[in-house]
Amino acid sequence: MSQVLGKPQPQGEDGGDDEEEDELVGLAGYEDGPGSSDAELDSGPEEGGEPAGGALPWGACAGRCGTVAGIGVGCSWRQHASLGRQRQADLFLDFSDPFSTEVKPRILLMGLRRSGKSSIQKVVFHKMSPSETLFLESTNKICREDVSNSSFVNFQIWDFPGQIDFFDPTFDYEMIFRGTGALIFVIDSQDDYMEALARLHLTVTRAYKVNTDINFEVFIHKVDGLSDDHKIETQRDIHQRANDDLADAGLEKIHLSFYLTSIYDHSIFEAFSKVVQKLIPQLPTLENLLNIFISNSGIEKAFLFDVVSKIYIATDSTPVDMQTYELCCDMIDVVIDISCIYGLKEDGAGAPYDKESTAIIKLNNTTVLYLKEVTKFLALVCFVREESFERKGLIDYNFHCFRKAIHEVFEVRMKMVKSRKAQSRLQKKKGTTPNGTPRMLL
Repeated sequence: MSQVLGKPQPQGEDGGDDEEEDELVGLAGYEDGPGSSDAELDSGPEEGGEPAGGALPWGACAGRCGTVAGIGVGCSWRQHASLGRQRQADLFLDFSDPFSTEVKPRILLMGLRRSGKSSIQKVVFHKMSPSETLFLESTNKICREDVSNSSFVNFQIWDFPGQIDFFDPTFDYEMIFRGTGALIFVIDSQDDYMEALARLHLTVTRAYKVNTDINFEVFIHKVDGLSDDHKIETQRDIHQRANDDLADAGLEKIHLSFYLTSIYDHSIFEAFSKVVQKLIPQLPTLENLLNIFISNSGIEKAFLFDVVSKIYIATDSTPVDMQTYELCCDMIDVVIDISCIYGLKEDGAGAPYDKESTAIIKLNNTTVLYLKEVTKFLALVCFVREESFERKGLIDYNFHCFRKAIHEVFEVRMKMVKSRKAQSRLQKKKGTTPNGTPRMLL
């Protein structure tokens, strides 16, 4: 008999925790408006400062977003994608304040011009059709976007134009790399990549000197136009040349991860999933919870998905099969599309994905796909054999215990965030900087 994970909870407890649950899973709720509790820390510019939205002139936001005098680039202040709708959020960050609670890990998208950086961002985080990316203009400024689709997927994406020399003496590249969690370098596999490899080596070596904790990721992009043999040969050649360059520079300890990607299949989503997982400090806890859940429920494979971006933020310890991942992505699309048609009220009220969202799809190979809502941004997608799915009651009960454990992980993080907010407010009330120096009153 399979072992269950804990004791059942009375039905009444679920209904009474709705407000608490929204608080726990709503770490991204700072974008709800100026009335939110985070508005004080993440508000827009002060009087006489920059405009409230749109692109800022170069130099106006120097020291906060990487724009410096002498480089004609601006930054995007308001861009945010959510479930089927655009929501805007102020992206003010004060990197000089060690008590800032809204500084999230940065993911830098770098590469030569026309390598596909902006297309990747639009397809993964804006649900743009791959065919529509053909009409995207070349990026001519640093575009910064805040991704806050779930409590675990919280980071910034900085899309860098390929024509800018970031190592110009007048450009403060150290400030950019100092707060970076991952650097994604995109290489066009259908073009001559020798120049790209030279730029990759220069970028990696400079970034490593500033921040040794950066994860270096290489996307060998646009592989949809290559044969399987050509894909493998291209990856092997780029891998060999890049690592040889690092070895010649005496930097063998720098680790580069390589991915074959294309926006025309799910490879770009899987690659981004691997990148994001490295930035999640709770990843070992999530994987352990998933392992316990599937071992006690007769489940073959389980993914914890961010519903908006279809990035899986965690999975169990069994190997990931590409076809399995694609089926999960397709299931999420089906659930959201059908919910948008039949799940909303006549006046359009409600959400296509909520606490009651669940789905069962039976495949023709005796496998069942089972989707359950974990939080308002996360979903658990499982692969179950039909004979094991006959014990659906056991699976649901174990899922209840798993869901409760996930919320406890959120709760710990919420306490930490609130503690930092209180500390930041205390410093501001005292009118001193964190090192005790009195603030200058203007």
